[in-house]
Amino acid sequence: MLAYQSLASESRPAPASSPIPAAGGCTPAPCANVQGYTLWISKLDVTSNLVTMQITFKNSSDSTHAAPEDLELIDSARHTSRPIFNAPGCTPWSRHEFNSGATYGPLTVCFQVTTTAPPLVLRWSPDFGFCCRTDIKLS
Repeated sequence: MLAYQSLASESRPAPASSPIPAAGGCTPAPCANVQGYTLWISKLDVTSNLVTMQITFKNSSDSTHAAPEDLELIDSARHTSRPIFNAPGCTPWSRHEFNSGATYGPLTVCFQVTTTAPPLVLRWSPDFGFCCRTDIKLS
């Protein structure tokens, strides 16, 4: 039980003002490469309380899927939000199984935020367990 509590406490949001650098040295930024599983972000748009972006995944890892639950946006007020699908232009999607170097996307993903003031951070937690959460600074 203590081991779980210790690991679970690591999942608390890091301060948005000092995000963990994106892993793996991928390009073009913003992006992250976690053990051969890459997420690219493009077409970032920030308006009033909505942040939209296109995301594309490439999976050359042991991970089995991409899912909306793997993503959350952290705004400068440290409020976390999950993808929403009810705003115009947002792509409804659910867990997608893929591997062996396959790509998935681009998908237009939307987040409702409490503030659009920088920094905005996309937290990605691919399905490797507790080891591989990474934060991608967007602004």
